[in-house]
Amino acid sequence: MSQQLEVWMRGPIAGIPSLLQPVAHALLQAQEEIHAHLKDFPASKLWDTPFDCASVAFHLQHIRGVLDRLFTYAESKSLTEAQLNDLAAEGKKQAHISLHSLLAALDAQITISLARLRATEEYALAVPRGVGRKQIPTTLGGLLFHSAEHTMRHTGQLLVTIKILKHQL
Repeated sequence: MSQQLEVWMRGPIAGIPSLLQPVAHALLQAQEEIHAHLKDFPASKLWDTPFDCASVAFHLQHIRGVLDRLFTYAESKSLTEAQLNDLAAEGKKQAHISLHSLLAALDAQITISLARLRATEEYALAVPRGVGRKQIPTTLGGLLFHSAEHTMRHTGQLLVTIKILKHQL
């Protein structure tokens, strides 16, 4: 069985500006790896925190939430009450949340993020943006790059947590 090439090695993503291809590649790579590693993952382990590491559920909620928040800042908007409530709920065990619902929410957010990348003009990447209530200075490009970097950071942590939890079975 041959292994599929990483997303970045498959060529450009249709409609994504050239300078934003690495962001799209990272988001799609994370999505593929997360789905592959969570295949047959036991629902009973979703909220487990091995060695005080963040749970699988937290990482899935956080990746989705960070993408939502960073792309909101990229549009020069403030976070909504719903976004702030989602942030506060990240990692708090909720019995009604399933792995399926977390993955569906992540997939939907990645789809939204890719659509926003498609609507981004490369000339705007150097345009200043502010982050959060303090309006920490950055640029549109900086926010979009960080969305990819932060997604991959948590994907790596998530994959290690999955491996530990599967090993404990």
